[in-house]
Amino acid sequence: MQVFDASSMIYAWDNYPIEQFPGLWRWMADRVAQGVIRMSEVAVEEVGHKVPECVTWLRDAGLQKVPVTEAILLEAFRIKGLLEIEEDKYGAGVDENDLYIIATAKLHGCELVTDEAFQPSLSKLKRNWKIPAVCNMEGVQTPWIDFLDYIKRSQAVFG
Repeated sequence: MQVFDASSMIYAWDNYPIEQFPGLWRWMADRVAQGVIRMSEVAVEEVGHKVPECVTWLRDAGLQKVPVTEAILLEAFRIKGLLEIEEDKYGAGVDENDLYIIATAKLHGCELVTDEAFQPSLSKLKRNWKIPAVCNMEGVQTPWIDFLDYIKRSQAVFG
């Protein structure tokens, strides 16, 4: 099962238009309907602000939004501490919603699909780390993949 963040869903929507890649979107709709692809409610809200028609498609496909529970809030707060973020002093890296999305994937034992940039060399300031770096942190250890590698790995053929 995968938890998609907003960046991956928006990347897919923008780079693989449904009119030109209907097979891909039928495959995605099937995975959404089966509950294999899920999204945190905060990720769905982010997508809705930027690409409302994508949220309509997700709703029509039967997306199961994962609510932000107390356990997710506590895990996000723990990760925030690992990143040495004090109060609301986020840097150029993850923001509060990203922490909820990472915590959602971690607590549900899911892989996180994200198209945030991989940082080959990390800033000394952990608050500048993006989702992939946070997922790789000791104490977080949440598997992640970007959208293109996700569809390549599936070996699905979209005709």
